[in-house]
Amino acid sequence: MTERRVAITGIGLITPVGVGRDAVWPALLQGSTGITRIEDFDTSKLKTTIAGKCRDFAPERFFDERELTRLDRVSQLAIAATEIAIKDARLPESALDSYDTGVVLGTGFGGQRSIEEFCGAYFSNGQGRRSAIAIPKSMYNASSSNIAIRFKARGPNLTMTTACSSGANAIGQSFHMIRHGHAERVIAGGADAPVTPVVMDAWKEMRVLSTKNDEPGRACKPFSANRDGFVLAEGAGILILEPLDDAINRDAHIYAEIIGYGATADAAHITFPDPEGEAYAMMRALKDAGLGPDQIGYINAHGTATKLNDASETEAIKRVFGNRAYEIPISSTKSMLGHSMGAAGAIEFIVAVLAVEHGKIPPTINYEEPDPQCDLDYVTDGARLFGCQAPLRTAMSNSFGFGGNNAVLVVREFSK
Repeated sequence: MTERRVAITGIGLITPVGVGRDAVWPALLQGSTGITRIEDFDTSKLKTTIAGKCRDFAPERFFDERELTRLDRVSQLAIAATEIAIKDARLPESALDSYDTGVVLGTGFGGQRSIEEFCGAYFSNGQGRRSAIAIPKSMYNASSSNIAIRFKARGPNLTMTTACSSGANAIGQSFHMIRHGHAERVIAGGADAPVTPVVMDAWKEMRVLSTKNDEPGRACKPFSANRDGFVLAEGAGILILEPLDDAINRDAHIYAEIIGYGATADAAHITFPDPEGEAYAMMRALKDAGLGPDQIGYINAHGTATKLNDASETEAIKRVFGNRAYEIPISSTKSMLGHSMGAAGAIEFIVAVLAVEHGKIPPTINYEEPDPQCDLDYVTDGARLFGCQAPLRTAMSNSFGFGGNNAVLVVREFSK
């Protein structure tokens, strides 16, 4: 079978800076932050008391009261973002009711909030009332399964859980499914809701969270020498993917075209990144896209603002792009959105898609001090116009997760 071109026709975003593309994209270009103090649980025993919460998300707009009691926060985010993406793609829900419609979703923590609620009740000396639906609310595939049930998507239904690269892996696998004819359309992306007491305490013990609580919006400082860790966040990013010919035939709005995907495992350390593995993922994505290193005009970096990650990613980019690494604009939108774990790769790829479509690159905010180990062009002085030597605008999105999981996606401006 001839390989098919894959179009992006719908976008659904729920993030700490807003809900929907029309709210999120301008906020990112303006350098707005969604990092605030945690207010929905006691943080008195935590060193980090800030996070990226989706405060503009109103679940009652998408679900009735009965549904809300049966869905964990992560499923609420995933389903709502899917509904936004479907409407954006101008797809009637009847078109999704097919064995040719797949769902591939990435998540790092699944229904973590429901797990903690059940455990709290279990360990309260038998006094707590425990939920009979704790398992179906908290299982990792709950979100993808609930999406399929709600929209009658009867095709392949998969959940990717590769830590921080989950959402990117989900999109990459979906891209290949459509390219090779294993699905006619796929709901693809990531969702996570890990801002909970237990998760925050666990990250505290690893000492990788920023403790700059006094100025939440200035806490996350990717690539800056005075960075002190990432800021945990929640969110969801969903794409509607379909064959390019189908999108053209139904006169859909085509945001851009996915053209490359690369994935590797460092096989080195469970938490420490390895620039070699990251570089190979980037090279595989370029090869899959049929591009050379001189044809990438923007990189949306993994850029967590931890000492190890930022230095490792910078080194990996240099290995792939050589001297041209210094000419490629790079930004980390985690500086504004925080790190939404399994959703991050999907949300950040959507940022790359919008950058390609609009010809604008969002900034990395909070950059304050140059770091000799991080000496590339991190777009620190506000949004920038897209520049690329290639005829069409292209962008790369990097996602690197614990376990040494690396996923890289390449997107290109749409052209017939």
